[in-house]
This record gives sequence, structure tokens and C-alpha cells, in this order.
Amino acid sequence: MPKVKVDGVEIEVPAGATVLQACELAGKEIPRFCYHERLSIAGNCRMCLVEVKPGPPKPQASCALPAAENQEIFTQTEMVKKAREGVMEFLLINHPLDCPICDQGGECDLQDQSVAYGKGSSRFDENKRAVTEKYMGPIVKTVMTRCIQCTRCVRFAEEVAGVPEIGAIYRGENMQITTYLEHAAKSELSGNVVDLCPVGALTSKPYAFEARPWELKKTHAIDVMDAVGTNIRLDSRGRQVLRAVPRINDDVNEEWASDKTRHNVDGLVRKRLDKPYVRRDGKLVPATWNEAFAAIAAVKHGGSVAALAGDLLDCETMFAGKALVEKLGGSLLEGRQTGLAYDVSSLSAVNFNSTLAGIETADVILLVGTNLRWEAPLVNTRIRKAIKKGAKVFGIGPQVDLTYKVEWLGNDASLLAKLPNAVVEAFGKAARPAMIVGGGVLAKDGAHGDTLALVETLGLVKEATSTGSGQGWNGYNVLHFAAARMGGLMLGYATDGGVKAVAAAKPKLLFSLGADEVDYSAFPDSFKVYVGHHGDKGAHAADVILPGASYAEKAGTYVNLEGRVQRGEKAVFAPGDAREDWSILRALSEVLGATLPFDSFEQLRAEMAKAVPALGVEGLADYGWSVPSLPTGASGEFGSPIKDFYLTNAICRASLTMQQCSAELIHGQTYAEAAE
Repeated sequence: MPKVKVDGVEIEVPAGATVLQACELAGKEIPRFCYHERLSIAGNCRMCLVEVKPGPPKPQASCALPAAENQEIFTQTEMVKKAREGVMEFLLINHPLDCPICDQGGECDLQDQSVAYGKGSSRFDENKRAVTEKYMGPIVKTVMTRCIQCTRCVRFAEEVAGVPEIGAIYRGENMQITTYLEHAAKSELSGNVVDLCPVGALTSKPYAFEARPWELKKTHAIDVMDAVGTNIRLDSRGRQVLRAVPRINDDVNEEWASDKTRHNVDGLVRKRLDKPYVRRDGKLVPATWNEAFAAIAAVKHGGSVAALAGDLLDCETMFAGKALVEKLGGSLLEGRQTGLAYDVSSLSAVNFNSTLAGIETADVILLVGTNLRWEAPLVNTRIRKAIKKGAKVFGIGPQVDLTYKVEWLGNDASLLAKLPNAVVEAFGKAARPAMIVGGGVLAKDGAHGDTLALVETLGLVKEATSTGSGQGWNGYNVLHFAAARMGGLMLGYATDGGVKAVAAAKPKLLFSLGADEVDYSAFPDSFKVYVGHHGDKGAHAADVILPGASYAEKAGTYVNLEGRVQRGEKAVFAPGDAREDWSILRALSEVLGATLPFDSFEQLRAEMAKAVPALGVEGLADYGWSVPSLPTGASGEFGSPIKDFYLTNAICRASLTMQQCSAELIHGQTYAEAAE
């Protein structure tokens, strides 16, 4: 590890570190526009200039200069100060003077750094150049006259998203950043370029001119659009969430978020349930809370009670629902809405055991019946990083473009029982082999084969070395795509036989906790009570609707696909008469004569932690390890459980942005700009 001096202070830096990283380790702030920690080095903005000895007597770009033994780095000399002022002066030659109306105002790196490192005046008075706007689809708004050609968006599209559709055309002063033929950006991660852009050239189209950052209340939350558990920040004003942006968490989402995570928020104010409804003469009509509760209390269920949990639920709601069902004498609980009935005797058998960060270190990966780009885009970015380190990927299932090379073996479940020799050999040589099983596999009907034989054949589970110097490895991973799935399984929302078994039991009283993907025609004789936040499929089938709160309107505990327990906070209040789900169930329990043993959210959370201790502590839950049971003895093709990436739940289906993304990016509709 080389030792360097930064402004006279000697520090030790990791081998391979750059001068810029060395300065940051020493606590020095180095301005930059093109450099980003998670992207390759471009070295084209020249803002990060420092003076280095030994070396030529001129400023050098610290982002592209390796730190070496006995280097002396100076960040505050007059030479450095003048060089940065000069660079800033050049950057502002063509930059428009539109800060008051720029979407990026208040969050603009160019604004901040021009004040901190700029000269305060310009010697140039020639006409500024102008660039025509580029169309990049329903997510990204462009004002390319502001662009300073830092190429962060280009590098992100190529290196992280894996869809190299953004690039530069022309040369010199005429250089312009655009998508190929100016079509919509087709990556499900395209919204991240808005965060990366250091000026206002790329901004969020749905959020444009909605608010300034200092007007917003910022709340830490957990995303529920998929099972990754992306850490997000909800920015709200008054009673409306205006945007969702990712928070940095290297163990989960790094600093990225999918477009669905970012732009579902306009769906939180559309098609909302804001008052109770009761079905009378075949029609749902508005009612008071007392009338709705009375209608439920009138049901003579005799203990025949069941609950179905939706994909977006927090653990507290599911725990309260379970407690109510059990108090009423029922035991039927199910959360696998779409009819899945896989073995859950061991949660480690349906867990992403390699962990999200760990899958980056796998050297051979077998994908089975999964479309990672749609089921978990941020897992797909991790696989891309593994491939850059030399990993090889095989696939069984429908061929899809995952943005990297996959050796597809075919689409037949029988391949699991007779893998090609080349695959078995590759796994035999691997130090950290991994297998990712998708929802299409778990949904596969057929006899369960010997999964233990498959796990052992591929060598997926490796114990730590006897000396204790090595680490154990579990490469068997199941990829869920519902935010509530692992939390629901921990709370017992799994009946042998799945939803079919619940329907076969013909419960007289059925609680639907935000379950919008269930086929309710299987419950013709059940009195259906829907507790949810959108007038979607579940509400249409209900006999009584109790308006609940969305993930943005309540605090909650969520468990992601790797078993990581995380907590989100409440950003805004639910609309109208809607209430938090747990409080609805608590109030209803009194009317039904089965009062639940908690009066506040804190008491509920304590009761839940008492029942399932792992849910009381944030971090990875320990499920142990036992052999999974999957339909490896089945045959036939795997299907994709997701038909439209942008419309997978009630919030997305209510979102105008998600509807437009679906129409344009999935179904090929075109949208003309106003000038056209």
C-alpha cells in the first residue's frame, strides 16, 4: 500500500487507488463532473486538477492519475486554483443562463462548483451555442444546450444498464449526446441518468417543474415494486409524494433504482379508495365505517375464516391479519397470490442465499426460468459485474436479452435432471458456483425431483475450510419478485396447496389484504373483505371494502429476497377516510368480539418481534440450510410470470407514467412531441 502526502499530511492508500481517491481519504474535497465512483474513468471534464510532485510543473487530472509511493499532492495551491477557475470558465462559455427555470436548480453540481471554484466572471462574449432537444422517452426530459459532455450517462448505459443506446454524435464544439435515432431509452434503469447528470441536461420528465428541493419533506422508505428491497427516499409536499429517489446501500441496491421504483408515485393519488364501500343489490355503494364493520359482523362464519396477502404488504399488516384470523378460529393464510404452491418447510430453500452483494463474486451461474431484467433489474446489474470479473452464465428457460452473454441450454424443465456435461464440468471447476431459480420454475407443475442431487451435482453449497480461514458459500438462490413474499412466508402465509387449497376449503369469511392478483372466481361463496388502497381487481370482487394505506402512507417492516429485514417510514397521510391497515384490523377485531392484543403500532411491532424474533432486528435473517424441493422431475416449458414489467401491481396500473412506459416500451406505441 503506497504512502502519499496530501497537502503535507501523510496517508496510506490502497494499491490501485487514484490521486483523487487518495485526496478524499485525506478528507480533501476534489471537484469533479465526469468522475463517478461506480463508472469507468473518462478524465474529460478536467475539473479535478491538482498539483503532483514529482511530475511535470502543471496541473494534472487526479481522477485518471494513479497514486504512487512518495507522491506529494497539493490541492490548494495558486496553480490549482487558477486551473480550476479556467476550466469552469470554459464550461460556462456555452452554458445557458437559465438557472431560475432549470429543473435541476438546488441540486446542480455545476451551480455548486461554479460558486465554490469558479472565477465569478467570464471573458467570453461570443454567442452561446444551442442544441436541439432529444427525445428519450417518457422518463427522461432533455435540455441538451446545458450538456457539458461529461459522458456519465453514456458510461452508465453501457456499463451498468448494459443497453448502450446513449452516445455522442459529431465532434468538437458540435458534439451532442443522444439516443440512437432519438428513440425512447429502452432500459428499465434509464431514470438513473437523471441522478448522474451533473447539470440540468437530463432531468425527470414526470417530475419536471413540480417542486424545488427545499420545499420537500424527505422520508426514508423501502421500495415495494419488486423483492430487492431498494432503499429509497420519498420526497413529499403536503399530502402528496412527488418523487422517489434511491438511497445508497451497497448491500442492496448500491445507488441505483429501476424506473418502476422511481416513477410509480403518481399512481399513489389515482384510483384511490378513500371511503368504505358495502355491496348492496350487487353494487358497491359508499358506507360509513360502522356500516362496513356491521356488514362483516353479520357474517356467520363459524370459524371458517381465511386471509390472502398481496404483494405490496408490510409485515405488520400481515401479522395483524394473521392474529385476527386465528382469533376468529381460522387458520388458512396464503400470500402466493398467483397459485404457486412450492415447498416452504425451510425458508432457506426459497431464499437468495448468495446475497445480492455475494452473487457478484460467483464464477459460474445457472439461470433457471427467470427474466432478471423484469423480475429484479438490480440483481441483473450484479450479474453483469460478475461477468466482468470472468463469470460464465448458462440459462434454462425462454431466451431473453439480459444485456450480457448467456449460453442458453433450452426451455424444458427436464434439463434440470440431465444437464449437459459442459455445464456440470464448468460447475465442478468453480470455486463459487451459483444457481438462480425464477418464479417460472416455482410455478411449474409436475412431480418433485431430487433437488438434493442437483445441488450436489452443481456443488452449490460449500462449507468453510476446517482451518477457519475460508468462508462458506451457498449458491442456491430463489428469485422472488413480490416485496411481501419473504415476510409473508416468515409469518406463515403459506398453506399446503396454495390458493387452490384455500379455495377448496370454501371459507365463509375471506380477508383480502391488498391481494389484487388472485382469481376471485374461485371463491364464489365467500364473503370477501378487501383491505387495500386502490380500486383494482381485489376491490372489484369485494363485498366490503375497507380503505387502507399504501407503502408511502405507513411505517412498515419489509423482508427482501435475500432475507434482509428493513424498515421504512411514513411519508404522507392516506387520503380521505383511509386508515393504516393494522389500525383497521384492530378496530374491526373489537366489533367481531376478537379484540387483538395491541393498541398502538409500537405494541404491534413488539408482539410481532415476540412471535418471529427475526422480524424485530434489521439485517439478514438466519434461516439455516436444508434441502429445497423443486419440480426438477417435471417436463415442459417454463413461462414468464411477468407479462408487462411496468404494470405488475395496483399502484403501477394507476400510474399514468407507468401506463405510458408500457404502451411505448413494451407495446411499441409512439408518442409525438408537441412540436411534431
